[in-house]
Amino acid sequence: MSDEQIYPWLQSQWQQLLQQREQGRLPHALLLAGPEGVGKGAFANALAHLLLCHQPQRGRPCGQCRSCELIASGHHPDRLYLRPEESGKPIKVDQVRDVTSVLHSTAQQGGYRVMIMEPAEAMNVSAANALLKTLEEPGAETLLLLVCHQLGQLMPTIRSRCQRIDFRMPPAEDAQRWLATRLELDQAGAGKLLAIAQGAPLKALEMKQGGQLELRRTFMTALADLLRDRTDAISVAQKLHKEELIHLLDWLLSLLGDVARLQVAEPDADTAQALSNVDMTKMLAAVANRADRVRIFALIDRVQDERKSLMLRHNPNRQLLLERILLEWMALMR
Repeated sequence: MSDEQIYPWLQSQWQQLLQQREQGRLPHALLLAGPEGVGKGAFANALAHLLLCHQPQRGRPCGQCRSCELIASGHHPDRLYLRPEESGKPIKVDQVRDVTSVLHSTAQQGGYRVMIMEPAEAMNVSAANALLKTLEEPGAETLLLLVCHQLGQLMPTIRSRCQRIDFRMPPAEDAQRWLATRLELDQAGAGKLLAIAQGAPLKALEMKQGGQLELRRTFMTALADLLRDRTDAISVAQKLHKEELIHLLDWLLSLLGDVARLQVAEPDADTAQALSNVDMTKMLAAVANRADRVRIFALIDRVQDERKSLMLRHNPNRQLLLERILLEWMALMR
């Protein structure tokens, strides 16, 4: 997957920014907000490349100037990145200070200096406050690109100082066609994978290419075995607590959302098409038929709270957290 690309479903946002650039109206800070897996990071990299190119042509980098050569090498001094030092960790105040000090210096290649932060919501409070100073007093020809997957977790003072560009899921047919071509799948296979990824084509691509599908299969099998008393919560938690917990919680939330849909909807073809976990329909139906609706929504709230806690960089006992959630999952059928 290219880290610098304007996907077909993002052309309107791209054209908007090209027009602003031509008119000299680019802001000093852009907030690229929307669901994960639709191409915001690649969009940010493409915009950075365009602005840093010395001889752009028809809204595209020339690919031949010294600046383009540096970008191709991955070491352009005026393109800066801010990311958590480790997955699931916060962006810290010292990281922000190091990058913003460079932004206020002279561009080494002349022209723009561009910072890309992803995910912007990973900043802790001190880091966000440090960034505010740069947002309030940006240097000339400086652009801050904040890529945000969870807009509600970003400080309002940060949001208010950026021009926001909204990104949405692409139309299902467009995403399915793109995914089928990219992975050489038939339409049915692409549609199933896209549904599991909740409509996000790049998330679907990553699941297929990055091994997440195997982890999900293991997790779903464990959830089904728990309901059949073929295993217990402690054993499953011991096996899975070192995996990426956010993925497990997201998959469980997706399952519970499907159960809730089945409980409130009439059983028809449209309901089946609206499900994300199209490969787990038997388990979904069993839980929907037997589980108390109040318990379903209580567990949804619990999982969402735990997920938010993890995203806010709290450090719980991972195994204990997973045990408790799995026990509540089992209790749905009791």
